[in-house]
Amino acid sequence: MKLLVTGGAGFIGSNYIHWVLANRPDAQVVNFDKLTDVANEENLRDIERDPRYRFVKGDVADAEAVDAVMRGCDSVVHFAAESHVDRSILDASSFYRTNVEGTLVLLEAARVHKPSRFVQISTDEVYGSLGETGAFSETSPIRPNSPYAASKAAADLFVRSYVETHGVPAMVTRCCNNYGPFQFPEKLIPLMTIRALEEKTLPVYGDGSNVRDWIYVEDHCAAIHAVLEKGTVGEIYNIGSRAERPNLEIVREILMRLDRSQDLIRFVKDRPGHDWRYAIDPAKIESELGWKPAVSFEGGIDRTVAWYRENAEWWEAIRRRPSWAKFFASWYDDRLANARREKDTPAED
Repeated sequence: MKLLVTGGAGFIGSNYIHWVLANRPDAQVVNFDKLTDVANEENLRDIERDPRYRFVKGDVADAEAVDAVMRGCDSVVHFAAESHVDRSILDASSFYRTNVEGTLVLLEAARVHKPSRFVQISTDEVYGSLGETGAFSETSPIRPNSPYAASKAAADLFVRSYVETHGVPAMVTRCCNNYGPFQFPEKLIPLMTIRALEEKTLPVYGDGSNVRDWIYVEDHCAAIHAVLEKGTVGEIYNIGSRAERPNLEIVREILMRLDRSQDLIRFVKDRPGHDWRYAIDPAKIESELGWKPAVSFEGGIDRTVAWYRENAEWWEAIRRRPSWAKFFASWYDDRLANARREKDTPAED
């Protein structure tokens, strides 16, 4: 099997490539990635000389480059996306170009080159927000509340249309929040872990009551491959682990594992359109494809915190990038300053 992976230098994509090479000896992987600010070639440094792996730098919105890289590939797993809600609030234009236009370019190439399988990696955020009870199923209505979620919902609908109109053999996966090694430091768990390691204040939106379902990234990778190998064309598969936690509980778990004071927590101004709760019902993928998560939340968070503690060189290099400093300053500096004034407690940042 020759597999084209888009966005394979990102968090989930790089973990997926590692998973495939470790679990499918017959697989060859072509990693097609633009190497934006949130991608990292270091994520794949240990396999760059593997004869089954090849990296090609390129943009999924570049039709000529996509046409060239898809030739000869049996299957496509499409991760490439702008994925951070906060950044989409600051500027949605890149989310439209990569997530919507890029997906359309890939689908057009798939019409020509006819891979046997095409998996669109989406998100539970396309469903919007839940109340205190219930869980998203594959038939839940799409109600995106952020520009990021809207861009992914639009891409998913293009995938559906190309299945129905052009016979592209595509499927869509929608997963809950991931965590694990190589996650970009702006996301909740790595951001809180890194700042706790440095004993800096931890900015928590609102009162920390927002609830998410969490899955360890290797379990997500196994689920994606189950869909690639056994999923039904045209279907959507929700992926979750039934591990709902409020954000504040996640932060406290991290502080406890690092033996840091809970006083580092600062409640800051919430982000606009912040969905209160997500929860995924994974019954379909469990019953139809036989997939189940293997890693408990407690075991996964232990592994994740330990990885960031042991790989400071990896995240320090990212934080030296000018783009990182610009984002953090624009998004968090005022929030933290206001939180300190309200608390009237100075803190080192």
